[in-house]
Amino acid sequence: MAQTNRIIKKYPNRRLYDTEISSYITLEEVRQLVLDGEHFEVRDAKSGEDLTRSVLLQIISEHEEKGQPMLSPQLLSQIIRFYGDSLQGFMGPYLERSLQVFLDQQQQFRTQLNSLMGQTPWSLLNELTERNMDAWKSMQRGFLDVASQSSQANPAPGQPGRPGTKKP
Repeated sequence: MAQTNRIIKKYPNRRLYDTEISSYITLEEVRQLVLDGEHFEVRDAKSGEDLTRSVLLQIISEHEEKGQPMLSPQLLSQIIRFYGDSLQGFMGPYLERSLQVFLDQQQQFRTQLNSLMGQTPWSLLNELTERNMDAWKSMQRGFLDVASQSSQANPAPGQPGRPGTKKP
């Protein structure tokens, strides 16, 4: 079944009208739709022209201006240089794939972090203590085994099997 897009109409006065909820919405609310994973299209109210990219770029631009920018001037300059370049057609798909790889790695990291943090501090501490005790016991067994082998190979003076000792 084909997924239907939510239609947002953009009027000449720059207002955005969400046809799904029959209400005007702000650019910040459009951003929230993106964050929520909603599929939508922004269309010019008169011509029906697709303005989705333009609105998304506007959201990026506003967030770049008011917060900590994600896109450095160097990165933006490099992207601009690709316009008109013979490799321009490859740049978009390359960036999409690169970002997807980054998102996949980020998800794996979060999953691993959550599995560690999902434990209470006490259970994590208990687990670490048990591991340390197991390692300590293993080390002690190793020392005892070495000492036992050493004493059998070289008995102490006065013990049977040691040269220079008399048998009773």
